[in-house]
Amino acid sequence: MIKSQHLSIKIKQNILAFDTPKVMGIINATPDSFYNNSRKIYVDDALIQVEQMLADGASILDIGGYSSRPGAEHIKVQEELNRVLPIIEKIKEEYPDTIISIDTFRSEVAREAILKGADIINDISGGSLDNKMYDTVYKSGAPYIMMHMRGNPQTMTDLTEYPNGVTHEVIKYFSEKKAEFISSGDNDLIIDPGFGFAKTLEQNYELLNNLELLQSLQLPILVGVSRKSMINKVLNITPQEALNGTTVINTIALSKNANILRVHDVKPAVECVKLMQQTVSF
Repeated sequence: MIKSQHLSIKIKQNILAFDTPKVMGIINATPDSFYNNSRKIYVDDALIQVEQMLADGASILDIGGYSSRPGAEHIKVQEELNRVLPIIEKIKEEYPDTIISIDTFRSEVAREAILKGADIINDISGGSLDNKMYDTVYKSGAPYIMMHMRGNPQTMTDLTEYPNGVTHEVIKYFSEKKAEFISSGDNDLIIDPGFGFAKTLEQNYELLNNLELLQSLQLPILVGVSRKSMINKVLNITPQEALNGTTVINTIALSKNANILRVHDVKPAVECVKLMQQTVSF
């Protein structure tokens, strides 16, 4: 495990330090997420999941109302708002200190979610699918999670050519985006290499193997591999069977200094972090 950088983000008046990696729990307010056990389209169901995730040690909850799986159905902005806003409101009502991330590439959804209490904006497109997103982020003052992706969920599987290699492409992308983003505002930035987004199976593993190279950007790194096809295709299993594989990949990511694990299953990820921290304490 590489020596950790001293990284942190400011969330409103508080500092979230990455002296130890954090676990982000996924709450899908969608009827068509690739992992069907994570689908929580009703507020009461979502709140039960929230309570369990917080008890299991989640530091952040990521609420999304637009499925980003390959070929997912495109929905209107209002439908996305209808899915996520009631859940965000209820979480903040019941658990006001909970850090909430809104998973959206739409500036309108990001803006409304922040007004309802969300703390972080998590954009799979890095601003490429909505030219008003950066301005919305700057005005909100919220930390911004920027992911590497090409195209959109409907087209990304056809956009996997990287002449100089996927690792080089991802580092170059974030280097340019970081300069553009930071020159225009003072929001904290988190990067997500985008496992499974416009990347082949082999490219996902190349990127994982080289993950520590992203530290050159001096930004917190989020890794989201939970129950994804990069695990399922290798093991010939379904997402429902992929918890063990997820834990293995998360362990590798932690060994290469991932700062946030985005997962469906919080408790195993928290245990993974604790065991890795115990290992490096000697």
